[in-house]
Amino acid sequence: MKYGLIIIGGGSAAFAAATKASDLGKTALMVNAELPLGGTCMNVGCMPSKHLLAVGDEVFYSERPRFKSLGSRPAAVFDFGTAMQEMNDMIARMRRKNYVDVLHSLDGVTLVEGKARFAGPNRVEAGGKTYEADKILIATGSITKALPIPGLDNMRWLNNVAALKLRGLPKSLVVIGGGPLGLEFAQMFAHFGSRVTILEAMSQVLPRHEPEIAAELRRSLEGEGIIIHTGVRVEKVAERDGVKTVTFRDGDSQAETEADELLLAAGVQPNTSDLDLDAAGVKVDRGGFIQVNQYYQTDNLDIFAAGDCVGKMALEPVAAKEGALAVENAFTVPVRSINYDYVPSAVFTNPQVASVGITEEEEMRRFNTCLCRTINMDLVPRASAVNETRGVFKMVIHPRNYKILGVHIVAPDAADLIHEAVLAVKFGLTIDDIIDTVHVFPTFSEGIKRVAQSFTRDVSKMSCCVE
Repeated sequence: MKYGLIIIGGGSAAFAAATKASDLGKTALMVNAELPLGGTCMNVGCMPSKHLLAVGDEVFYSERPRFKSLGSRPAAVFDFGTAMQEMNDMIARMRRKNYVDVLHSLDGVTLVEGKARFAGPNRVEAGGKTYEADKILIATGSITKALPIPGLDNMRWLNNVAALKLRGLPKSLVVIGGGPLGLEFAQMFAHFGSRVTILEAMSQVLPRHEPEIAAELRRSLEGEGIIIHTGVRVEKVAERDGVKTVTFRDGDSQAETEADELLLAAGVQPNTSDLDLDAAGVKVDRGGFIQVNQYYQTDNLDIFAAGDCVGKMALEPVAAKEGALAVENAFTVPVRSINYDYVPSAVFTNPQVASVGITEEEEMRRFNTCLCRTINMDLVPRASAVNETRGVFKMVIHPRNYKILGVHIVAPDAADLIHEAVLAVKFGLTIDDIIDTVHVFPTFSEGIKRVAQSFTRDVSKMSCCVE
C-alpha cells in the first residue's frame, strides 16, 4: 500500500505530523521503534523528570522553611522505590491519554512498530516489509552523546534514560555537564539525599545563558550543598569495587572526585546513523544531524525532517511545531517556518530559569552596542513578602527604538512568568508598553515590569506601585 506520508518516529514531532496529515485528509504510516509512543519527552525526559523534581522539592524544602515562625521540622519520609513507581504510573497514564488514545482517534493514520531504514528515495523498510509514500518525515530524535573520556568504555555510566530506571538511590553522584538536563538531574538527586558534584567544561553552568542568570542559579544550587566545578576538563574515569572515580583538570591542578554513579549530560547526538539515509539522498552534517532548509526540507525534496534530529532547538514544543509545519509544507506551498528568536526555553530547577529572545552578546554582535538591565529579586515586592531571596531579571532592548529583544529570568515559576516576555518579543512591544500595563500586585511577574522601569529610573528608590 502507498501512503500519503510515512513518519519515522513516535515522539512529539511525529505526533504533530500525524495530526496535521489527518487534518489534511492524507493517509499516514507512523513507524516507531526504541522508546514507546511519546518519545523522549513522555518517557524519559520532560514528564518524568518534572515529576521527580516536584517530589524532590517536597522532600528537601519541607525541612527548610523560609519563615522563622515555622521553626525546624523533621525531614519528610522518602522512599525512592515508591517515587520511581509513582513516576512510572504517571508515564503510563499520560502516554495512553496523550498518545495511544490520540493515535486511535486520528483518521487515516496507521502505526507499525519496528526499526525503519530507507530502501530508496520514497521507500522505507520496517519489520520485513517495504512501504512507499509521496512524502516522508524523519522525526527520530536524539540520544545522549557518549564522550571520548579514557576509561568510559570500561564502566557502566548513566544517561537520563538509565537514571530513571535506578532501583536504589545512590549515596553520591557525579554529573558531567552543567546544562539544563545536568542541572535538573543534579538538583533532583541532591534533594533526594545524594551527595552531588557537577563538572562543567565551560566557564559557567548553563553556557548558552546570560552570565548573570548562570551565576544566580549556581549560587542557589551551591547554597543547597551541590558542589560545582566549572572550566574543568575530565581526563579519565575508572571504577573499582563499585566506586567510580573521575579525574579532572581544574586550571593548573589535577583533582579527583568519587561517587556511586556517574551521569553524562554533556550533549546529544541524533538518531540517524542506521537509517541508510544515503539510499534516500538525504545529507547530514558532521554531527549526524539532518540538513534541512528553512521549511524542514532535505536535499530530497520529498523528504522532510523535524525535531531533535535536525539539531535546531531540542525542545518538545519546538519539535511539535516543526513536525506540523513540515507536513503542512510538504502538502502545500512550502512557506511556513519558525522564528526561533520567539521561542522560550526553561530549566526546571528550583528556582527555575526561563529565557526568550536574544542575549547581550547577540545584541552586541547585531548592533555593536547593547542596551541591557539586570535587577535582583530583592527589588520585587512579592519576593520580600514571602522571604524569597533567589532570582534575577534581565532585559535586552533595541538600542534605538526600545523594543524588547530578550528577557532572561531566574525565579520561582520562571517558566510560567516568561510568557509575558514571549509576547513582548514576538509582537515588538517596547519597555513603555510593559511599564504602561497594570500588573497584579504583589506578584513575581512584576519583575518584568521592574526591569523595564530600570531603563528609565532607579528602581531601588521607588514605592511599590509607581508607574
